[in-house]
Amino acid sequence: MAETVAVGVPPLVARLLERADTFEISLEAFDEVLKKTPGLLLLFFTEDPVRYRETLDLAVIAPELLATSAEPMRLGVLLPEAARALQPRYGFRRWPAFVLLRDGKYLGAIDGMRPWDEYQLEMARLQRATPSRPPSIGVTVRSADGHDEHCH
Repeated sequence: MAETVAVGVPPLVARLLERADTFEISLEAFDEVLKKTPGLLLLFFTEDPVRYRETLDLAVIAPELLATSAEPMRLGVLLPEAARALQPRYGFRRWPAFVLLRDGKYLGAIDGMRPWDEYQLEMARLQRATPSRPPSIGVTVRSADGHDEHCH
């Protein structure tokens, strides 16, 4: 549970951070948190709710995902600065997003706002998934001879 909530955090996100099964993850602590958090960890990549109104919707949905999970799961909240810095690592395309990890390893992502039944189906599928390499955002690289290559 977070001891203090940063100024400017939307009330619905701040309320999440008051839960015992939820904590904020800073950019600096991210890798260490992944190493020390066993089991399922749902990462909530927040964004500015003025630009991405769905951030507040996902703040309401997140506790429901924890409550309906087939196994215990914790929620790590990444506020916008950390979320933007770490988004390329997980390659999701829409904001805000959830990323599910097991023992710090990637299981999958659910980005943007979805119908509730899609969240339930996708979370159940991800919980059964084998950890894999995240689909980081590819970068087009132009070789010296002018050909484009896509690498990731």
